[in-house]
Amino acid sequence: MLTTIKHYCIIIIAIFCVSTSSAQIETSKWKALFSVGFNSPSQDGLVNPFIVKGTNFPTINLGVQHMFTPQLGAKLDFGYNRFANEDDTPEFKTNYTRINAQFVYDATKDFTFLPFGTGLVFHVGPGYSMIKPLGDYGDNKTAFLNAMGGLEFHYGLSQTVSVFVDGSYTLSFADTFDPISEGYGSFNGNMLTVTVGLAVSLSGCYTCN
Repeated sequence: MLTTIKHYCIIIIAIFCVSTSSAQIETSKWKALFSVGFNSPSQDGLVNPFIVKGTNFPTINLGVQHMFTPQLGAKLDFGYNRFANEDDTPEFKTNYTRINAQFVYDATKDFTFLPFGTGLVFHVGPGYSMIKPLGDYGDNKTAFLNAMGGLEFHYGLSQTVSVFVDGSYTLSFADTFDPISEGYGSFNGNMLTVTVGLAVSLSGCYTCN
């Protein structure tokens, strides 16, 4: 009798584990991501005598992600950044927007020491940056190709929602300003961003808590 009960218990536990794993895979297929934080543009992306603040707010990122396998996927994301001059330097404000198509690699299984409910996700891919100076230098718009890479650390709040921190670096492939006056208030350099946000599942397990 006890042997039979043990067999039933093992079967029930196995079914539960498979169902839970399947639900987690389904909820990971499609996700919406939203994050807010700060940016730090490279100083060599501006012409003299313009000097940018080391830390600027806001940075806003929006994205949609699809996983083809539990570890490999892709996402399309949009980013908005604003930065301004350092104190006691020529005044300017600049909007930096970008759109990137990125490969995604969920490395959680590779880091077995991570606590339960946490995860690491790498992302990298090409994109397009658009620079729009404000105020007196509004005519000095520019645009260029970029490559972006970053790392997200996730903490699961539920099966469908996680909070994450994302550190990313955007590499510029812009031409130099010629003449220099085209760079007044504009930007053609690299960008470091750090944001905090939410990832929300768009597929599977709609009744999960």
